[in-house]
Amino acid sequence: MIEKEKLQMYAEKLFFKMNDEEYTTLQKEFGVILKQMDIIDKIDGIKDIDPMTFPFEKEGILFREDIANDNIKPEDVVKNAKDVYFEQIKVPKVVE
Repeated sequence: MIEKEKLQMYAEKLFFKMNDEEYTTLQKEFGVILKQMDIIDKIDGIKDIDPMTFPFEKEGILFREDIANDNIKPEDVVKNAKDVYFEQIKVPKVVE
């Protein structure tokens, strides 16, 4: 089981505020996930399978080139913004 202190450390780094009840629930959920991982690990031949890095087969799928075109000038981007600071749109603070 993952320790509560470790969860608190991660929550702090991610700017989450949680109460003791939420940490208890999160510990239980991590326990379920870890049990599922143990079950998967016991499947015969699982070590011989390459990890899936894409949700579907890539063969035959064509992706477009990521080419930047028609660049917008900074002054055009900010011309309708309510609050601008050095060619950047200033937005309200969303974290404490």
